[in-house]
Amino acid sequence: MQWPTFNVRPYVCGGIGHLDDAVLETLRGAGPRVRPALRTPQAALFSSSPLPPYQRDAQTWAFAWGERRPTEAAPWISVAEEFETPGLIDDGDRVTLHTGGLGLVDVYYLSRDGAVYFSSLLEPLLALARTPYEINWDAWASIIQLTFPLRDDTPYAQVKRLAGSSALAFDRASGRISTERRLPRWLREEPFEAGRTAGEILEILHEVYKEFDGRPLLVPVSGGYDSRLLCSVAVTRGADVESWTTSPDDGTDTDIAFARAITRELGVRHRVITQDAAAYPDDALAVARRLEFLTPHHAWYTPFAREVHRAGRTLVDGLAGGPLLKNFMVSGAALEASSEAERKAALLGSLALGAPSVPFLSEEASAWITSSVEAAFTQSTSMLNGHRAELPLSVLHTRTARGIARSPVNLVGPEVSFAAPFMHPDFFDAALSVGVARKDKGHFYRELLHTANPRVAALPSTNVVKQPLQRVPLRSAAAPAREYGHRMLSRVAGAVPSLLSEQLHGVVAEGPDALARFNGWNDRFWVRSLVLFGAWLGDYEDRLPTPAPPWS
Repeated sequence: MQWPTFNVRPYVCGGIGHLDDAVLETLRGAGPRVRPALRTPQAALFSSSPLPPYQRDAQTWAFAWGERRPTEAAPWISVAEEFETPGLIDDGDRVTLHTGGLGLVDVYYLSRDGAVYFSSLLEPLLALARTPYEINWDAWASIIQLTFPLRDDTPYAQVKRLAGSSALAFDRASGRISTERRLPRWLREEPFEAGRTAGEILEILHEVYKEFDGRPLLVPVSGGYDSRLLCSVAVTRGADVESWTTSPDDGTDTDIAFARAITRELGVRHRVITQDAAAYPDDALAVARRLEFLTPHHAWYTPFAREVHRAGRTLVDGLAGGPLLKNFMVSGAALEASSEAERKAALLGSLALGAPSVPFLSEEASAWITSSVEAAFTQSTSMLNGHRAELPLSVLHTRTARGIARSPVNLVGPEVSFAAPFMHPDFFDAALSVGVARKDKGHFYRELLHTANPRVAALPSTNVVKQPLQRVPLRSAAAPAREYGHRMLSRVAGAVPSLLSEQLHGVVAEGPDALARFNGWNDRFWVRSLVLFGAWLGDYEDRLPTPAPPWS
């Protein structure tokens, strides 16, 4: 296994509870090289780089390993909300392992004999799992239909992922480990419509940028709203800014043309990171392994991330801008729904892959997967029911946290520092207080952009494309990608034949070039999800049981 280079965020592993030294040594040896940061009778923490506690006295201590870390003791949920960092805390009575508020930095765990063993990578914990592994079909249902897992699911039944605003606590008095799930600040203190103007929101964004003053910045600019706003603010503040753009492999490359106009207007040095269709299979497999087969997204981002690692600049990423500022993934049906059930169904319909041009899944598999995803989505978003910002928060707590955040968190980081200004607590709360009705159809966002820089706001955007688009070949549909995809789909067809429809079995039987018909948006993502499943089956074939899917 080729591990990331943990430069700005360490790799950590360890355990809480009734720990077994032999199990800890197995875990230590299964991942990147680590050194001890802490060892007590009820807790162990190992880190790939020195990790001093941010608080320590005779009886208590506290560690955190996100990029932003506290400097003094606080309740774990406060640390999670303010700094979006996982951590380990001993308050004298309990040892608590916690995530960040949204859980962007992963904490995976496995329970065994009165202890919980944890790791910031999933793979090392598999050394502690029973073999053959028990497949978690619910996880794969969500990955295939939504492109990311829900709840605490991973592809393995024994290994879980600790959700955002959650903790595992070992109580010394009882000797037991319990799970705590807390409402984060943005749910406890439901934001009301404060009538904030675009100018007030922009002023808060400028305050957030003060944390990055003096750093050379890399602000990737696409043709959309988020990146042009972030780059405009950086330039206004006189920062040392470079901007890069790459093709998102959407079939138009409009981003590159639009980004050139934006950066020219801002006077920013601009570079285009080119993509190579011949390299797509290697990129897709490399990113699948690095993201531990949890999402089919981000293959297009891989060449870009490699260049960022060499840039020596802090990456400024627009993570969460869409849900917070322009109702991204929130359909009109969700806004107009008259009941909770209707809202859930409409939002899930926006997040899930649309119907492909031909059935990809068998009727039995499709029915089971749909039911599994509906149940998991309902459970994952139940804490948001009735909240004023239920719709954008549902997107943030599912798609953003489990799928989209992988680019800055897991592909740029941990090698290079990244900043997500929209995720800063002050900006997050202010943007969330602006009601969804004001953000509908991007009205509020355009007002914000105009306030930041009216000339840049007026330039063409991929968010509102009104002119004909020039089509360009897709890397993910070129001959090398078709050959790779066909090999993976053939593996799925052979290992889990009941998953695929008769039509898709027929396409696979025709050979790689038959995949050329799948050029539509939905078709491409269905292919990528199933190809990811095939790659996983191949990588773990010697450790997986004969697949016995629940719909068979």
